[in-house]
Amino acid sequence: MPLDTKHCAFTGRMVIVGFGSIGQGVLPLLFRHIDLTPEQVTIITAEERGHAEADRYTVPFVNLPLTRDNYREVLGPRLGKGDFLVNLSVDVSSVALIAFCREVGALYLDTCIEPWAGGYTDTSLSASQRSNYALRETALALRADGQGGPTAVITHGANPGLVSHFVKRALLDIARDTGVDTAIPQTRGEWAALAETIGMKVVHVAERDTQVSNQPKAVGEFVNTWSIDGFVGEGCQPAELGWGSHEKALPPDGRRHEFGNGAAIYLTRPGASTRVRTWTPLEGPFHGFLITHSEAISIADYYTVKEDGQVRYRPTAHYAYHPCDDAVLSVHELAGKNWRMQPTKRLMMDEIVSGTDELGVLLMGHAKGAYWYGSRLTIEQARALCPYNNATSLQVTVAVLAGVVWAIENPDRGIVEPDELDFQRCLEICNPYLGEVVGVYGDWTPLQDRGVLFPEDVDTDDPWQFKNFRVV
Repeated sequence: MPLDTKHCAFTGRMVIVGFGSIGQGVLPLLFRHIDLTPEQVTIITAEERGHAEADRYTVPFVNLPLTRDNYREVLGPRLGKGDFLVNLSVDVSSVALIAFCREVGALYLDTCIEPWAGGYTDTSLSASQRSNYALRETALALRADGQGGPTAVITHGANPGLVSHFVKRALLDIARDTGVDTAIPQTRGEWAALAETIGMKVVHVAERDTQVSNQPKAVGEFVNTWSIDGFVGEGCQPAELGWGSHEKALPPDGRRHEFGNGAAIYLTRPGASTRVRTWTPLEGPFHGFLITHSEAISIADYYTVKEDGQVRYRPTAHYAYHPCDDAVLSVHELAGKNWRMQPTKRLMMDEIVSGTDELGVLLMGHAKGAYWYGSRLTIEQARALCPYNNATSLQVTVAVLAGVVWAIENPDRGIVEPDELDFQRCLEICNPYLGEVVGVYGDWTPLQDRGVLFPEDVDTDDPWQFKNFRVV
């Protein structure tokens, strides 16, 4: 698809809340692919960062943090029926903004379900209450009976978001290659039945970011290729994973939630201190952080099959993330300071000199073992494709674009998650910006080369048990 294709027109007002790396990176995509003028758009953000970029597009820029006390006063004059709120902020309650948009009739999109400032680390709440599982339950509780109402696309960035579409594409590939005769499923139940038929036991969002800069990380500095506040916030939440029906026992520090749909568990430790074994085609085996993300819960929930009210089939699903090497050093330093943020933050952008973000889904346990499907995007490709982006941010910003387009094209679908969107339409929009999009089979399992140096407690009868993936 040409990079100047106009996917749709939008005639209402659009408010972008938050203008960090993702907001700055998505703005040119919105103008490139949606019939939209700068006069229709307003940026509201808590920092001056990005003001110059907004000025280049002659978009009004309002430096004003949204709070519990002022968000209605600030947004009320700017949003009404048929308008669009694109929420790319941190420390602003997604649930509050979703509810507001439903009241006034505005469309909505976010890339994760955020609490108000401090919500991720509020020790007056239990670990269960400050989890993404709890935030998701609160957001979905806003759904009207019978759904409908203005469309609110929740958690639609790269992950969560784009990866849910990768899972569907990968399932169809595996079905084709294993002789499972299937048409493209049209309902949630049909997708879950296909996953069960194929025998998918585990889904990793397996990502390796190899981008490097010409400016090494300094002591007391947190460096990353995307939102530092966002990464640290979710890294300090409990590690979370969708919990599969094939799993034999909870981890020693694993806990079930006492509310909601029961599709996920959490560990009583931060995600940024929890590592798991995983695999991508370019990197091979590596250790990734089990950072909590909403897709771990929504994917496990979406592909659940029940019989007589009991779960018969459900995959285990979680993130397995190796950020850029400077970010790994930053997390190590952060942990050593008892999760207190470094005094200096630096978002890597112009100083990146090389590297690739290899982001995809690793589907395991089926007849062909392991299948990774996703994007290999280099920094050179990202810069050539769209300004104000690196290889990590562009995978997010183009997914934001796809979610915005889908919402404009489907304005009355109520609150929807990525798994409920048209995956083919979203991939059609995203693929031109994802570099090399590939599917690769591998013979890797988490038991590979285990017990060579020291004896390990592993389950050799079933390589796809979570205990085999976890690094202890």
